[in-house]
Amino acid sequence: MRIAMLSAHSCPVGQLGTKDTGGMSVYIRELARELGKRGHKIDIFTRVHDPRDRLTESLSRNVRLVHLRVGGEETMHKLVLYSYLPDFACALEAFRKEHELKYDLIFSHYWLSAQVGQEVRLWWGVPNFAMFHTLGVIKNSLGVGEEEPELRVESEKELAQNCDRIIATTEREKSVLTDLCGAPPENVGVVPCGVNPRVFHPIDRDAARTKVGLGHEKVVLFVGRIEPLKGIDLLMNAFASLSSKESTKLVIVGGDEESDDEIDGLSRLSDQLGMQNLITFPGAVDHELMPYYYNAADVCVVPSHYESFGLVALESLACGTPVVATDVGDLTNIIRDGETGYVIADHSAESLSEKIAEVLSWPRRTERRTRLIRSSVAGHSWGNVAKQVEDQFGMVFNGQLAVAK
Repeated sequence: MRIAMLSAHSCPVGQLGTKDTGGMSVYIRELARELGKRGHKIDIFTRVHDPRDRLTESLSRNVRLVHLRVGGEETMHKLVLYSYLPDFACALEAFRKEHELKYDLIFSHYWLSAQVGQEVRLWWGVPNFAMFHTLGVIKNSLGVGEEEPELRVESEKELAQNCDRIIATTEREKSVLTDLCGAPPENVGVVPCGVNPRVFHPIDRDAARTKVGLGHEKVVLFVGRIEPLKGIDLLMNAFASLSSKESTKLVIVGGDEESDDEIDGLSRLSDQLGMQNLITFPGAVDHELMPYYYNAADVCVVPSHYESFGLVALESLACGTPVVATDVGDLTNIIRDGETGYVIADHSAESLSEKIAEVLSWPRRTERRTRLIRSSVAGHSWGNVAKQVEDQFGMVFNGQLAVAK
């Protein structure tokens, strides 16, 4: 099949850990690569975010990234982009006509892209598959960080009820889509996220620490965007309660210039907690360096208030590094309590600190334990994810659901 994959607001090859570039970009890039290997032809459409962006570039076999000139050539706030979605749809159609292409389906990522997909499906007469990745209704229910606008919440409800098929990453997300957004249950499929075991794999710890400039102290690692929903303040308070903190370093990977205010706030908190010499902020890190950070760590912590799935945990476990996490995404099904880490239920700094301390007290990393931790996510390859996504496509094309006319 020829697939038009839409990522209107975020470039899949952008710097991970920055404001609008995270797990969704990894998902799009990795899934497209696997679908391409399976013989499908994928064009990933995003907008030009930088004048240096090439308008088209090959990412992997059968996979091409297309930058559309929409709303200028610089980063744009997502809500500002909303008013340019008709322009994005027109630019997409112009590209299709210019290159005389016919797409078999649209695969939209995030609510903004799904809006474009709903428009274009009427022009092309093909189905629009959608993934939301995060949902505004959940974010607003938490009361953490900026409130999502009613425009997003209502748009997601309308999309949930009208897209040809929705792919959720967890049963928890499916329940929200059906119970709070009105999606027909039979129209929502569940496909988990994946990890690339060739990229994320065990590396000698001393070599990894040398590569990223860390010493011989214990290392607690956080990876992700720097924003309130990620719970970094919770992690810092938990870290402050560790009896071993003086011989332990907290490494917080992620962020860019748009995160400066958040980082400043976290730096002030570290001063208040008397930990200014125990925490380091490397900023956003190139994807190829991330396996070294995971391998350098004694434990990776996911303290989030909300995750749609929890890709960071998969990456850490694939490297053989245990994970301590809050009960978000699919982490209760991914992490094996006491074997590959812990999931805490009460979202308290005390519980988080207790489980971090417990993992830090585990015997020194051995080859046997590393293999056990890595094998726990062996079923989460992107190849398996691609096969399950293909099955979701088949549910529409086999006539089990109505295709847009």
